[in-house]
Amino acid sequence: MPIEHISDTARWVAVYRAMESERPDAIFKDPYARALAGERGEVIEHAMRRGMSAAWAMIVRTAVFDEIILATIAREGVDMVVNLAAGLDARPWRLALPSTLRWVDVDLPDILDYKTGHLRDAKPVCAYEAVRTDLTDAAARQALFARLNGEAKRVLVVTEGLLVYLSAEQVKALAGDLHASTNFAWWLIDLGSPRLLKMMNRRWGHAVKEARAPFQFAPAEGTEFFRPLGWRELAYRGTMDEARRLKREMSMMWLWRFLGRFYSARTQAEFQRMSGIVLLGRT
Repeated sequence: MPIEHISDTARWVAVYRAMESERPDAIFKDPYARALAGERGEVIEHAMRRGMSAAWAMIVRTAVFDEIILATIAREGVDMVVNLAAGLDARPWRLALPSTLRWVDVDLPDILDYKTGHLRDAKPVCAYEAVRTDLTDAAARQALFARLNGEAKRVLVVTEGLLVYLSAEQVKALAGDLHASTNFAWWLIDLGSPRLLKMMNRRWGHAVKEARAPFQFAPAEGTEFFRPLGWRELAYRGTMDEARRLKREMSMMWLWRFLGRFYSARTQAEFQRMSGIVLLGRT
C-alpha cells in the first residue's frame, strides 16, 4: 500500500505544497516542501487513486491557514502557537512570524526527527520547539498542555489535517483537554461534512484504512459539535469559496456551480459548508 503509516500522509500533502511553491504565480512559497516530501512522497502521490484531484484543496487549505495564523497573531497578540500533529509543516521557517513568538510542533518522534533532520541547516524565524508526543496518549497530552499553558498567555492551537483521522470521542477528549488549558484561546481547524467524508472514503478510504488511519470525523452538526465542549465558531472560510478567491479551483468547478443552481436551498447551504477552515474561540 502507498500509505503505510499515518505519517505518510504528511509526505503526500508536502508534494502538493511543493507543486504550488514551484509555480510562477504561487500563492505561497514553501522552499522546503520538495525535500521534505522526498521520493516517498512522490511515490504516494502517484500511487493514490486520482491523487492529483486533491491538490487544489490541500493548496487552498495551506494558503488559508497561513493567512489566518498570521492575522490572528498580529490582531490578538498571540505569544505561542501549538501545532498539533505538525507533520512536515515548515511555517516556523517560511512565514513572516514575530521573532518573539514561540512555536511548538507536536507529533510522533519519527516524523519530527525526519523533519528537523532535513531542516537542521535552516534557521526558524521565531523560537522553535519540537515535542515528540503521541497525542492519543491522554496522560502525556494533558501533561504537555498543562506545561505549555503555564508558559504562555495567549495561545493559538493549530490542527491542520488532524481531526478527520480521529473518532468523535477522540475529538471530544482533545477539545476538552484544550479547553482545560485556560490560556489556549484560539483553535484553528479544518472541517468536512458527512457528504465529503463519503466522497473521501470512496476515493481513498481503503488506502488510509490499511494504514490504520481511516477517515472518521465529519460531524453532521458542523462547528456546533464543539460548542458543548467550550469552543465556538469565530470565522468560517469555505474551501470552495476560498479556491475561487485564490484562483485554485478544482477542474470543472464551473459545472458544479451551474448544477448547484438547481438544488434546493438546503442542499446549496450544505455544499457551502462541505469543507472549510474554521477559527474557534473559547465560549
